[in-house]
Amino acid sequence: AAPHGWIQAAVTVLAGLIAMGVLAALGLWAAGGTGIPDNGFPRVTVAVVVLAVGGTVRLAGDAGALAGTRAELTVMPLSVTLAGALVIAAGFLRPLRHRAVAGAPELAGWAARIAVLWLVALTGLALAARQTFPAPLGGTIGDIGDLFGISPKVGYTTDLPLTVLFGLLWLAGVLLLALLVSRGAPLPARLLRFQESVRPAAYAMVALLLACVAVGVVIALVVAATRGHPARTFAVILLGLPNVVWPALTIGMGATWHGRVDGPFGLPMPRLLDQVLRTPDVSTLNLGTLAEQDGRAWWLVVVAAALLLAAAFVMAVRSPARMRPWRHAVDMAVALVLTVLMICAVSRVSAHYGLSLIGIGDLGGGLSGVLFLKPQLWTVLGTAALWGLVTGFAGGLLAKGVRRRGEVPC
Repeated sequence: AAPHGWIQAAVTVLAGLIAMGVLAALGLWAAGGTGIPDNGFPRVTVAVVVLAVGGTVRLAGDAGALAGTRAELTVMPLSVTLAGALVIAAGFLRPLRHRAVAGAPELAGWAARIAVLWLVALTGLALAARQTFPAPLGGTIGDIGDLFGISPKVGYTTDLPLTVLFGLLWLAGVLLLALLVSRGAPLPARLLRFQESVRPAAYAMVALLLACVAVGVVIALVVAATRGHPARTFAVILLGLPNVVWPALTIGMGATWHGRVDGPFGLPMPRLLDQVLRTPDVSTLNLGTLAEQDGRAWWLVVVAAALLLAAAFVMAVRSPARMRPWRHAVDMAVALVLTVLMICAVSRVSAHYGLSLIGIGDLGGGLSGVLFLKPQLWTVLGTAALWGLVTGFAGGLLAKGVRRRGEVPC
């Protein structure tokens, strides 16, 4: 049985990597990444996969003795992340289906096989995701560069220890969440008492996140069909749709984010977000600022309310019938706060690149830029707790007359 288990683990890891690699390649292609110099497209694709699993990719630069470069990049392409998580979770749960109870050693052994192979794959990806490109200067800046013999280069490299550490933590989170969400996955006998309270809430939160992505896909396809720019829209879908729709859910709940886009750099994002964030100073991103650019932003409240109420109803229906509405409210509030905290952690974006001459200032010339997006945490978590209490109570009331699975009618 041991060799068979290793084969299944290898198939799981390989399928997850293929899913992420294909999505990353298609997204980069839609974003115009095929023009990367020095045949760097495959390595950039690998770097995107590394970022998607929480790995660390550092931007690097060299501009000679009289000039310097500085750069940083923190972002997770969450479309790629989500694809890998779903495939690996399905592969992890497949051998465990149709089982009532599984011992902790058996679950640990199955997870360990996947983790060992994942570690090997992570190491290979981190070593492959490294490259440097020339960055030619133009105009007056180019003349100055020629005068001083400046030939700037930019590129990226991986931090192998951090990539392995965060990649393994990402895998552990995926496997744990898969066990919590799946009603058919067995748990060790000692943990069975927790499944009535934890599993319905975990399932509802995953369903909520996936529903947000599904709604985002529909809206994006409509936009692509009616307003043009299909390549840019598909780049958003394939690389970073959750990066847009999950923060949008929190904004619909009344949360506030802060951010800024300056210079040539940016991530695939809707034009509305770019308009709000591309300002001389730090911008506030909430319902008010979005509505100033487009009044339809108020529909975010309606969509958020509908999705949260549906999630609360699903949670209540999957919970034991004896649970009271106030208990559903508490469970929903706790689950939603944790979910929103996860959204804040994975949706943060930070990028900067600058080139300076003799250590003074940014030379510009199209080579300087800044991009960041971060939540105002107290508003995000506060609104999540409030919405969780209200929708959880309402979902509990709506589910009162619904027969639960396995329940015997009187």
